[in-house]
Amino acid sequence: MIDEEKDGSLKIMQLRSFCMIAKYGTVSEAADNIFRTQSAVTRSVRELEEALGVTLFERHASGMMITDFGKCILPRAQKAIAELRQIPEILTKLKPRATERREEAEPIWLFNLRRLEVFVALHRFHHTKTAAHALGVSQPAISASLKVLEKGADISLFQRTPRGLIPTTAGREIASGISRAINEISHIKEDIAARQGILTGTVNIGALPLSRTSLLPEAIAQLMATHPGIRIFTNESAFSGLVTDLRSGDVDFIVGALRKEEDFFDTDNTFLFEEELVMLVGPQHPLLHKSLQPEDFATAKWILPRSKTPARRLLDQAFVDRGLPVLQPAVESGDLAIVRGLLLRTEMIAVVSSQQLAWELENDILQPLNYSLQDTRRDIGLIFRHGSLHSPAALALIETIKNMF
Repeated sequence: MIDEEKDGSLKIMQLRSFCMIAKYGTVSEAADNIFRTQSAVTRSVRELEEALGVTLFERHASGMMITDFGKCILPRAQKAIAELRQIPEILTKLKPRATERREEAEPIWLFNLRRLEVFVALHRFHHTKTAAHALGVSQPAISASLKVLEKGADISLFQRTPRGLIPTTAGREIASGISRAINEISHIKEDIAARQGILTGTVNIGALPLSRTSLLPEAIAQLMATHPGIRIFTNESAFSGLVTDLRSGDVDFIVGALRKEEDFFDTDNTFLFEEELVMLVGPQHPLLHKSLQPEDFATAKWILPRSKTPARRLLDQAFVDRGLPVLQPAVESGDLAIVRGLLLRTEMIAVVSSQQLAWELENDILQPLNYSLQDTRRDIGLIFRHGSLHSPAALALIETIKNMF
């Protein structure tokens, strides 16, 4: 088995004891409610305090009083435990009635961080060998952890196939909750450091195309100048992939065009600014400085946003509203390097966000055509998972971005 005690990580059982003492105020009541001995609960909290390097409770004859350090990590610890406590209910709904078991007081089989990391690795890689390599453990350790998880779940979490371990419906349904719990726990030490005046940790940003050339580089540069201990990771996946990662906690927030909140019930939007689409060409394009006519649209070679993206839908609707045929793309791409390269090598016309190639416009590398697309204006901002607790580093970057507008 994987030995969770040797890797220096926080232990979920320690966090569980911490949360219960914070709730009941005494070790004895906490121990009674989680069916552990008082000495085991006391030891768990002491080990958690040693791992964090701070005191979480003041000890008094009348009970335990939570300190400021304890208060700063309590919401995140509670959220991580709550995510795991919801999993048995999710699994119960997927089981045939004949196989339902009596409810557990708590899903102790989930309260092991390395075991959860094994699940996430198998969910991602589908092979025990790859998962073992990623976690730095043996394949038998991976298999043993999976056996404990599936026994506790009382349902198969992965299907064994020639293509590897493929998540079952049950495995897919609990994956986001497990990932969110792991991510919450990973930020606890950062909360303590921030309480001590030290901003550290990582920020994972979902970077949609229009944020990549100006907005995010400027915000990241400002943040790194004042907080060099922070690490930034950007994820340039398509929106559908970014939303999946946002829901699992693997992305802290997304920067880009806002979607309708009613279409994504579990996300929240923060508005930053409006922008519109523009038509861009190379500096020697024959249509430059001309007033465009409908016949120009029919003969031009177009580089357009990908179909079914918000930008493309706005563009198509703008032409329909004007009684004109929608533009037919020769190239569909959201890659700015490709768009820029094509415009400088051909007489194609690109329709892009006014923010995406701002540097090229400012330096006269590319030029806008004289054709207004004001009816393609859209809201740009930040997209968050509903109810998320941002890490101190993520909060700092969010505030930096907001202060730019």
